[in-house]
Amino acid sequence: MTDLTAIKAEARKTAFARRKEAHANHRPGRAGELSSFLAGHRGVPIAGYMPIRTEIDPLPAMAEAAAYGPVGVPVIEAEGKPLQFRAWEPDCAMTDGPFGAKVPAAGDWIIPQIVIVPLVAFDRKGGRLGYGGGFYDRTLELLRASGPVLAVGFAYEAQEAEDLPLEPTDQSLDMIITEQGVISL
Repeated sequence: MTDLTAIKAEARKTAFARRKEAHANHRPGRAGELSSFLAGHRGVPIAGYMPIRTEIDPLPAMAEAAAYGPVGVPVIEAEGKPLQFRAWEPDCAMTDGPFGAKVPAAGDWIIPQIVIVPLVAFDRKGGRLGYGGGFYDRTLELLRASGPVLAVGFAYEAQEAEDLPLEPTDQSLDMIITEQGVISL
């Protein structure tokens, strides 16, 4: 294990504890700021995520956005590969995917221009600490190589960290939305 790997593991442990506490103390309406942001991008292909564990829930905002344009959710095809995004709508048939996240049972594949990114911790420089699999880093790198894509971190305000241990392959967020508001970078 490298020093950076150990530092990231410790940072994740601390961040998971903050997220767990924020999740336990959440109030209704925590996706309101995300909904407001997405309302300004109606019709643009969006990728959200199916929340697992103590992740902040983007589903109300995704459901609203789906009334105006395509919304997809990530599908893990294999370790070490970028994510693919399958079209999602509220109440569509879902099946179990890796890591406990549900995925649409069928549907078209979409290429998003806005990616709502789950995270463990974030900083005000656009840094993001994820679960460590590199799926979003590979995906954002691939999408950005093909054209503009907006990476929007969605998190509880309590998930903010001062200084994250980052690697050159870590893709930056373009903005962060919390239950309290939008953080422009």
